[in-house]
Amino acid sequence: MISSSTDRILLPWHDPTPRSVALRIAAGSARAIVEGRLGPGEMLTEAQLAEAAGASRTPAREAMVQLQSWGLVRLVPKKGGIVTAVSPAERRDLVDLRATLEIRGIQLVAGFPAQRAVLADRLRASLAAQRSALEAGDLLAFSEQDVDFHLRIIEAGGNAVVAELATALGPRFARLTHLAVSGDALAAAHYLREHEELLRPLESGDAPAFSAAVRHHIAAAHFPEGPDPEESAAEGLR
Repeated sequence: MISSSTDRILLPWHDPTPRSVALRIAAGSARAIVEGRLGPGEMLTEAQLAEAAGASRTPAREAMVQLQSWGLVRLVPKKGGIVTAVSPAERRDLVDLRATLEIRGIQLVAGFPAQRAVLADRLRASLAAQRSALEAGDLLAFSEQDVDFHLRIIEAGGNAVVAELATALGPRFARLTHLAVSGDALAAAHYLREHEELLRPLESGDAPAFSAAVRHHIAAAHFPEGPDPEESAAEGLR
């Protein structure tokens, strides 16, 4: 079920040869938004993007549409695109979806020791990259490797459509993590420890324990202030 990741492009700005000028513009803008160099509420215009990229307004317009598809801007007719903010509801929905897909991925490989071993090796490489990013104080790189870690678990299930959808959400996942760890290396170190804990049930093929560990990771990493009120209400209806 685990496919080769030789040609895997994790996030748009990692693509060394984007298929078009529009994608190159969109990728650069996405990185700026994820890093916080373009903040929520800022207005982007076609003219601004075109001038910065040395391109015409047509690819800049296409780039704006792509940024909206990634959930990073909201288009306003005849004005441009407003950089979106991550709301509590979006944060809850994104991490819940990611956890659901990860749990399913581990359920599918639980009975296959060889595939679990391959996945564990890939995750250890991701953990090593996370440590290096922390040591260098590069929280963007850490956030990127956080996305890599979780997407590899999702991809382990072997569902190409699910993997494609999860990868399309990569910029939003990266922004979520970067917001959580930005200016807080201790929070990033906590993420790393939580990731290391996820390896244990994964390697043993204990899907229920992995599910519990993922949910704990979400609560500790993304909701340290306590249960989300809307999520608690939803739990009461189940």
